[in-house]
Amino acid sequence: MAFGIPAAQRPEHVPVERVIDFDIYAVQVDDGEYQAQISRQLHAPGAPDIFWTPQNGGHWVTARADLIDEVLADPQRFSSRRISVIEAMNPTPPFAPLQIDPPDHAQYRKLLGLAMSPLAVKALGDQARALAIELIEGFKAKGECEFIGDFAAHLPIAIFMSMVDLPAEDRPQLLDIAESLVRSDSLMDVMQGNQRLAAYTLQKISERRSKPGNDLISQLLAAEVGGKPMDDMTLLGMVDLFLLAGLDTVASMMGFFARYLALNAGFRQRLAAEPESIARAVEELLRRFPIANLARQVIDDCTLGGVSLRGGDLVLLPTAAFGLDERRFERPEAVELERKSKINATFGGGAHRCLGSMLARVELRIFLEEWLARIPDFQLRPGAELSVHSGAVAAIRQLPLVWDVD
Repeated sequence: MAFGIPAAQRPEHVPVERVIDFDIYAVQVDDGEYQAQISRQLHAPGAPDIFWTPQNGGHWVTARADLIDEVLADPQRFSSRRISVIEAMNPTPPFAPLQIDPPDHAQYRKLLGLAMSPLAVKALGDQARALAIELIEGFKAKGECEFIGDFAAHLPIAIFMSMVDLPAEDRPQLLDIAESLVRSDSLMDVMQGNQRLAAYTLQKISERRSKPGNDLISQLLAAEVGGKPMDDMTLLGMVDLFLLAGLDTVASMMGFFARYLALNAGFRQRLAAEPESIARAVEELLRRFPIANLARQVIDDCTLGGVSLRGGDLVLLPTAAFGLDERRFERPEAVELERKSKINATFGGGAHRCLGSMLARVELRIFLEEWLARIPDFQLRPGAELSVHSGAVAAIRQLPLVWDVD
């Protein structure tokens, strides 16, 4: 990250002193400590609270929690129609309701919200617990596992498959698609993954049209927006959003949680001895290890943090800059169960705050409860190098864990 470098194609409204060469998609991390790496770059002495980078077509970057809060809370100035600063990374068709601005987004959000009711989340949590136990018991006696592939990736995709009533034999296919979408650095892989997922989802939509059931796809097919049924493209965006949001957020968060526990025996042992503290631990770990790199598009000319923005400008919101902002949190890199404020931006904010955040918290809590009850002491495999993919979300590609077997 280099300061004060004037971009060759710097827009005229961008001051030279606000130009910094920073690429969120090229952050190099070899120890898994992605969030601290982002924070140390964006919060370096002399770094502006908001700056312009020429990378990825040119866009603004917000480096502080108060500015991220301001952008997320103001859809009148900042639209979510673009959720990535890279044009090709924006879904086609758009994800509803995520890429629809208020007030129109509310009718789509209400439809998905029914699937996230407290009663529905409790039932899904029971399924998650059963699967977590089954997975852990399946490799516990081996004394090792590759945490991402053997555990973390399975839980959210199984819950999604339950919600839309997909056959269990389709899980390997969806896991393979998800791998290319969530943990690949190749734009071509991501685009091909999106095409494969779209083809799969459209096939399931067609099947439910001819033979509806009680699943989420069937419920959406029967619903109306503005007095009319939704077309297949709108349904495609809604269903794929549900799948990818779970995979991006839950599986990736589990990876960072497990890495921290493997490296911090005292914290791990406390949670194992005091399972009643696990719910508080989830909130603090969410604050400490945010993974989302959100984006918004400026609707009309405005100012943010004392800087003039033009309509059409893109703004990147790295949530790691929120969770580790020393202006918002004392000792931000420390994980402290007793921390009073654990507010985080991992699930976004404002009108578009993640609908599935309650289910995600349940899955994360269940993971910690069932894992620590069965494997309370574990470590990283000696010599393991932890590569992190930095995209719309950050994800540890592989996390080899080992433990003693009695």
